Amino acid sequence: MSETQRIVANVTVIQTPAQGEDAGWQFIYAPGAGSHVDDPFGVYTCATLAARGVSSARFQFPYQEARSRRPDRPAVLQETWLGVLDAVRRSGLHTVIGGRSMGGRVATMIVAGGASVDGLVPFAYPLHSPGHPENARVGHLPDIKSPSLFVSGTRDTFGTPDKLTDAVGLIKGAKLHWLDGADHGFAVLKHSNRTKDEVYQEAVDALRDWAKETLSAHRT
Repeated sequence: MSETQRIVANVTVIQTPAQGEDAGWQFIYAPGAGSHVDDPFGVYTCATLAARGVSSARFQFPYQEARSRRPDRPAVLQETWLGVLDAVRRSGLHTVIGGRSMGGRVATMIVAGGASVDGLVPFAYPLHSPGHPENARVGHLPDIKSPSLFVSGTRDTFGTPDKLTDAVGLIKGAKLHWLDGADHGFAVLKHSNRTKDEVYQEAVDALRDWAKETLSAHRT
């Protein structure tokens, strides 16, 4: 696998080419607030998709580029997402975007704002801060028109199954995939008899299977 690194919109973008037969779509990924371009789940996702014929790109936000812990203003986060999307989108391929936690949340914001994509897949969507479900981040969700899949763990304190189900229900046709026993970071308890890698695999399989079905329907 031969990755390429470049600077787009003043941030690092790493592109991973598809291997073997091209699946006809690409995936663009942004990390969570406390991570960066080498976010373990993002690296895993891009490598796994590449082996299945899907090219991908992952990037980090300006504050992560500067190694700061304080996230950029929402406008900057969205501008960065849009800049990367415009720069790496490939003609002839369907484009699916998403990310983990904050990265996925900002992806939902740009799509709600009118960014044209063929699919939206947020992982571990941070519906609210732990213990504060009254501050749910749902105002923009009804404006999302692109096909959407939300992938979250059943132990995620940033959005319990009942609350997230209600939130995703605000998006017409959106689907949910639950990672049984996984928390916000996709870790599972020892007695679950599963590893984090197995949870990662399930999450990527959910993305791939959903994209295959959704994009095939879109082509017909």
